[in-house]
Amino acid sequence: MKIDTQTIHKVADLARINIQEGEVDTLITEMSKILTFMEKLNELDTTGVKPLIYMNEEVNVWRADEVIQEITVKEGLKNAAVHNENYFMVPKVIEK
Repeated sequence: MKIDTQTIHKVADLARINIQEGEVDTLITEMSKILTFMEKLNELDTTGVKPLIYMNEEVNVWRADEVIQEITVKEGLKNAAVHNENYFMVPKVIEK
């Protein structure tokens, strides 16, 4: 693929990057180097190579969720500044 000034400006626009006109020649050279490297990677034979999804083959071991009543409602509300028999009372923060 040939990199030109129009391509540089299009990529900069898509990336939401402001570039100066003096930087365009440098960017053309750098992007051409990157594309040349990518073309070399395309020459590799990757048949039989599994796609890399994770860096290692480890599998997470998840524990089952268990509902445990650690404290009672009364104990939970004991230190609340304002509460009724079942709930914390807080100031209204959303107005209509």
